[in-house]
Amino acid sequence: MPRILLIEDEDSIRHLISYDLKNAGYEVVGCADGASAKEKGLSQSFDIMIIDWMLPEISGIELVRLFRGKGIDSVMMMLTARDEEEDILEAFDAGVDDYITKPFSPRELLARIQAHVKRIVKTSRRVLEMGGLTMDLGSREVRVNNQPVSLTKKEFELLEYMLRNPQIVLSRDNILNEIWDFDYDGDTRIVDVHIFKLRSKLSGSGVRISSLRGVGYKLEAEG
Repeated sequence: MPRILLIEDEDSIRHLISYDLKNAGYEVVGCADGASAKEKGLSQSFDIMIIDWMLPEISGIELVRLFRGKGIDSVMMMLTARDEEEDILEAFDAGVDDYITKPFSPRELLARIQAHVKRIVKTSRRVLEMGGLTMDLGSREVRVNNQPVSLTKKEFELLEYMLRNPQIVLSRDNILNEIWDFDYDGDTRIVDVHIFKLRSKLSGSGVRISSLRGVGYKLEAEG
């Protein structure tokens, strides 16, 4: 059952949306202010967050920046009376996935939520495979010859990146920019260390990470 965090300080709107969503089969947690929303958003897992911009204590746009900064990847929908182009651009720049202005149609809101849920379900079922290696992106589970392998968050992201680009030489700069998300000017051994750990954990999988001196790394099938 998809979980939704509904952050709206107007009681009538919050109750109306909550009623409609629960009737549609969603689990809904409501918040009337930014502080309680921050606590719930950081301590619980939600598939979708519906966030009003103008909130007591902490604004909706601040919440979006905070959650994205903490690596929370829930679908975030801004529900607000602010309809200026600058506001919309600011919201998307902060990390919003969808923007709905008030007054709104409850049917349209529900339709948009259902569209996001379909994409979430589709994404959660994705599985990447190569040789005896299987990566389930939904459950974030990796198996080697059907045996679970424990990976750190960065190891998982690195392996996913390489599985999406098999037989392609990936430079250290490519990997740094993709996985660590910044332009790195210093020591690139952080990549080498993670590659070394991955190689050990993928032993016997039928795939290998080849190194090209001074160039980068390539994921390929053995034999």
